[in-house]
Amino acid sequence: MKFVLVNIVRMNLLSILFGKKDNSALENALENNFFLVDVRTPSEFASGSVKGAQNIPLNEIRNQISKFKNKSEIIVFCRSGNRSAMAKGTLEKNGISNVVNGGSLENVVKTMQKIKNID
Repeated sequence: MKFVLVNIVRMNLLSILFGKKDNSALENALENNFFLVDVRTPSEFASGSVKGAQNIPLNEIRNQISKFKNKSEIIVFCRSGNRSAMAKGTLEKNGISNVVNGGSLENVVKTMQKIKNID
């Protein structure tokens, strides 16, 4: 019984980690006026990013809060989605509520391409 329970938990965890990501909030933000922020390091940003993205590294988010105020939609992203999740949390703790975690750079690019193909 314990073995079955462990396998069920393992399958649920794998589904969460590698399952299809719900990009509806990202798609909605990309279809509207958005502020796109790459929270990777400057050297990662220099190696390539999304056209129009501004580089505000995760460790500078708290000091750059003023850049996020009065933005209607904010999308943060990074290499894997971990730093962008932390950036979203930091922004929300500082009163910025309209933040979407775009996840990885790859996810943002794919979602933007999908939206362009729909139009």
